[in-house]
Amino acid sequence: MSENKITKEMSIIEIVQTYPQTIEVFARNGLGCIGCAAARFENLEAGAKVHGIDPDKLVAELNEIITE
Repeated sequence: MSENKITKEMSIIEIVQTYPQTIEVFARNGLGCIGCAAARFENLEAGAKVHGIDPDKLVAELNEIITE
């Protein structure tokens, strides 16, 4: 399943569309990315940094929820 792993390079909208359960992780971290226009072209790393969130920690949280 490692080929489906979420990475910092993926766009936020791609992550949410592929793994809808990640919406709660974005919300929990204060990222209202789903409705943001930047979510379509901004990758996860850039979005996390803009919001002052450690991208590596966010990726770990997202990958954890998709394996539950």
